[in-house]
Amino acid sequence: MPKLKIVLAYSGGLDTSIIIPWLKENHPGCEVHCYCGDIGQGDEELQGLEEKAKRTGAVTCRVEDQRRAFLTDYVWPCVRAMTVYEGRYLLGTSMARPILAKGQVDYARAIGANAVAHGCTGKGNDQVRFELAYQALAPDLQILAPWRHWDIRSREDAIDYAEKRQIPITASKTKIYSRDRNLWHISHEGGALESPRNAPPDDVWMLTADPRKAPDTPLQITLSFEHGVPVKLNNELLPPEQLLAKLNELGGQHGVGRVDICENRLVGMKSRGVYETPGGTIVLEAARTLRALTMERDTLRLCERLMPDYADLVYTGRWFHPARRAMDALFAEATRFVTGDVRVRLWKGVATSIGSESKYSLYSEDLATFGQSASFDHADSYGFVKLYGLPGAVASRVQGSGTTEGHVR
Repeated sequence: MPKLKIVLAYSGGLDTSIIIPWLKENHPGCEVHCYCGDIGQGDEELQGLEEKAKRTGAVTCRVEDQRRAFLTDYVWPCVRAMTVYEGRYLLGTSMARPILAKGQVDYARAIGANAVAHGCTGKGNDQVRFELAYQALAPDLQILAPWRHWDIRSREDAIDYAEKRQIPITASKTKIYSRDRNLWHISHEGGALESPRNAPPDDVWMLTADPRKAPDTPLQITLSFEHGVPVKLNNELLPPEQLLAKLNELGGQHGVGRVDICENRLVGMKSRGVYETPGGTIVLEAARTLRALTMERDTLRLCERLMPDYADLVYTGRWFHPARRAMDALFAEATRFVTGDVRVRLWKGVATSIGSESKYSLYSEDLATFGQSASFDHADSYGFVKLYGLPGAVASRVQGSGTTEGHVR
């Protein structure tokens, strides 16, 4: 049997830190290589990552800057679709896993690895997101998921394992939140958050100010879009990663983007997650307003009907599924004319659109005015209303008006 040459999806956090020695202990003679995609985790998480992985037993560790690709190829498609899961979650982790899995597979191919590994638990969604990506991109690679096999059953157990082997970690038994951060958001789980009755402790929040303590003076910004995605902030053309970083900063200062949700995981259980998505909240608020101005009614409603299905594909790890790619093409076409400027007010935890304009605007003041209109004849509405109500009128004459006496008993 050939020696295992494994590429581990590596973050340097608690789980993936202990996986390196665990793999070596349980697969004697294997080589462990690490891959980490930089999608905006921040210097605190990424600094010294290669050295840390090698000290823990990895042969190599590749850290790749994927920030721009993450936004343009994964986040912006979801913005075009206005993707929100269960009405509130803006899919920050869900969008990130496919690009990390793809980078991991690419690195495995580059070094001739025959296996990939991840640190996802058997209870979570991420195991599905990583493994469906592996299946789509590299079905020949062996998949190793230590959480399914080891006797570590909790984060406390994992901390004990790390301490016994002198593996450096930042988690502790007194501050035990599980966090995931990228350019789009940061998520928080575990600890006091495991009980939905508990309000999030103050030490949870990292990106956003307490809305009650945010500035008393509102901030107005202008966000410019081209073809459904943001390109300028206050008329300044910025690379995607800089634009979103600035929106995160401004939104965070005003307490925008906090969400506390008990969501339905793919594996069937409910999970309480606390999310901070300041820049993403601003982007979707502005995009929603500009779409209303520039998208034709039936197309807009079609997109709204399809969005939950698209969100489900993303949430459940089917990023590389043909259905998602096909729907992505539809949303790209539907938002072709979603170009223009939106003014957004940030104040006390809320982002509110207060004005928009576009050269592709479908709003006609002459048609909409309550005053005299040169292009609208009120007399035309008589036949329209009569024909529009004709099916109901016929049903009422034949079957009754829908009052109690007409009901089936």
